[in-house]
Amino acid sequence: MAADSQGGPLDLTSKLYQEFTRTQVSLAANGVQPAAPVVVELDPTSFCDLACPECISGGLLNEGRFTTERLTGLAVELVEAGVEAVILIGGGEPLLHSAIGEVITTLHAGGTSIGITTNGTMIHRHIDVLAGKVEWTRVSVDAATAETYGVFRPGRGGRNRFAEVIANMELLGSRKSGKLGYSFLVMGRRAADGSLTETNAGEIAAAAELAKRIGCDYFEVKPEYDMEHYIRGQDPKLLDTLSSQLSRLRELEDDGFTVVSPGTLDVVGGAGDAAQEVKDYTTCPVADLRTLLTSSGAYFCPYHRGNPAARYGDPATEPFSAMWNGERRRRVRDGVRPDRHCRFHCIRHRSNLALFEMREEPRETIPDYDPFL
Repeated sequence: MAADSQGGPLDLTSKLYQEFTRTQVSLAANGVQPAAPVVVELDPTSFCDLACPECISGGLLNEGRFTTERLTGLAVELVEAGVEAVILIGGGEPLLHSAIGEVITTLHAGGTSIGITTNGTMIHRHIDVLAGKVEWTRVSVDAATAETYGVFRPGRGGRNRFAEVIANMELLGSRKSGKLGYSFLVMGRRAADGSLTETNAGEIAAAAELAKRIGCDYFEVKPEYDMEHYIRGQDPKLLDTLSSQLSRLRELEDDGFTVVSPGTLDVVGGAGDAAQEVKDYTTCPVADLRTLLTSSGAYFCPYHRGNPAARYGDPATEPFSAMWNGERRRRVRDGVRPDRHCRFHCIRHRSNLALFEMREEPRETIPDYDPFL
């Protein structure tokens, strides 16, 4: 299985050595903020049509959205600033915003690469732009059956959307020019006494088989995180189930289908919070290459979505470049310390370590292949 430390689709560290980002990466590695980030994560809206109990952004949902005029204008500003890639995400469900098609079209026309993380319920409404203008679409499903989907990803009002989501993915799979991914978060619920009451772990392999059958390019399986971004360990009783399920995934891989599993997956068997990687550095150079924009604020890092101490502007009213290059961001940049404020698991921890190494020993670049650092 491909993994983030083995050169697979989640190998974020190797992406730092691409030729086209040499200047920005070199500046960030040496503690200098580039004129624009390489990647922007953009939350078009905080509204969502599902009501997932484990949603990591649950406390921030249904609070607001960009106006159509502002969202489309922001897309123009990102292109003009030279942002290489935009990930439409949330917060809420990005495809619910009425202007999302125009935003995708504007970014694509400007040469900005686009990725989308979605729950999949609205794919059919935007099939033309998704199929022709998006680099990758990752759909959060977390199940292989409608029954399990209804437990972990219920729709508002109790409606089960599993069949719609799978049909939408199959439609996109038949028409896409970019990559389509099926995301599976290994989840488990416990009673007050700590006993396991519900889990989706028994459907990992079946979900991967379904993903391949409907035309996905990859299947991503990863551990669950709590609301503070710490990894949640699964019940030890599930170790055999997890081992069996994960071993079956290797049989599915071929030239057209990849299974992606981050290095953190080995903690789902019970290590949990104790497995977080310790950070002993005081600055985050990766944050000079990426940023988050939402209707409630511009944030230093996606992990700090909604954190007032990490907010450096208001994209709903302020121009992007003015926020990025402003004094408030410099203060936030100096104030957010990974050793104090980021003790949770950070998927870009290893990227930071690589950037620190570049200060001492710059490395040769590699051919360009993926702008989503």
